[in-house]
Amino acid sequence: MMGESSNGLASRVGGQIHVIGAGLLGASIGLGLRAHGVDVTLEDASPTTALLAADYGAGRPRTAEDPDPALVVVATPPDVTADVVERALAAFPRSFVTDVASVKLAPFRELQRRGIDLTNYVGSHPMAGRERGGAIMARADLFVARPWIICRDGDTPAAALSLIEAIALELGATPMEMTPEEHDRAVGLVSHVPQAVASLLAGRLLPASEQAIGLAGQGLRDTTRIAASDPELWVQILGANHRPVVEALEALQADLAEFTDALRAPDSPGARRRIADLLAAGVRGVSRIPGKHGSSERFTTVTVLIDDRPGQLAALLTELGELGINMEDLRLEHSPGAQIGFAEIGLLPEVAGRAVADLTERGWRTL
Repeated sequence: MMGESSNGLASRVGGQIHVIGAGLLGASIGLGLRAHGVDVTLEDASPTTALLAADYGAGRPRTAEDPDPALVVVATPPDVTADVVERALAAFPRSFVTDVASVKLAPFRELQRRGIDLTNYVGSHPMAGRERGGAIMARADLFVARPWIICRDGDTPAAALSLIEAIALELGATPMEMTPEEHDRAVGLVSHVPQAVASLLAGRLLPASEQAIGLAGQGLRDTTRIAASDPELWVQILGANHRPVVEALEALQADLAEFTDALRAPDSPGARRRIADLLAAGVRGVSRIPGKHGSSERFTTVTVLIDDRPGQLAALLTELGELGINMEDLRLEHSPGAQIGFAEIGLLPEVAGRAVADLTERGWRTL
């Protein structure tokens, strides 16, 4: 039976959903589906984790009276995904099973190697997460406007595909199809390599003096933000997807070597051009990163100085609303040793000039 969401509309998802793994992704899936009236049951290797997720409203513990679920969602760490999928297929032979691990090829090949009938299994991966995990960090809107990769094959039943697509749509995600190989190569480049680079860069901060660290600005924060992620989980992810990651890191290593050689003797013939070409390639590359609503359009940044006291940011956002200016992005930075903050606002280029003029007229200081 379909549930009813908080807005009174019938849910796209029919039947019960059983989530195994009540951490960040599992609990977020539960929270999002429960908001749409879907019956969600929870299971975790740690009973405390499952009960905590239930306390937050992500679902309820499964009972002996519960029917077989329509879908089992395996949301466990990558190194146990194949084991849990195998057990789920055996425990619920009439149910479809998906996993949301961030690597798809290794679990799939392991299940194939074991000779498991994978007719009712479909690997998938919502491209969403946070720097810190656990049910306490779960959010019902975690998947909104994010891709949800589905790795079906010729044996995938249409009903299984439809159910997983319905869950993705109900959670606000955008379903996409890839093979496991395509998925792992893509996430290796856009997710796993950035994690490795950010972590290694952040590690170079350890020997720096407190005075030097005090000079850090938004650029350092932007490039190291994800370095706060769980190292144990990333050891599993990187190990499971090591081939595409190594290929990308070796290409980056070659670029770094070329850049370093040119910078070592910047006055030698052609050195500045080599440096400029590598930097320009970065400009072209960053322009391809999807922006708001999936657009790769680049925005103009307007920096507004705000007093570092309560209510100032809210006042600025109110002013922008009154002026009819749509903000595409927002970043905040504080000035060390001064009671001043910087609000970096991303605007469409055609409205940036008017925004600066209107904000200045209303007394705001802009850069």
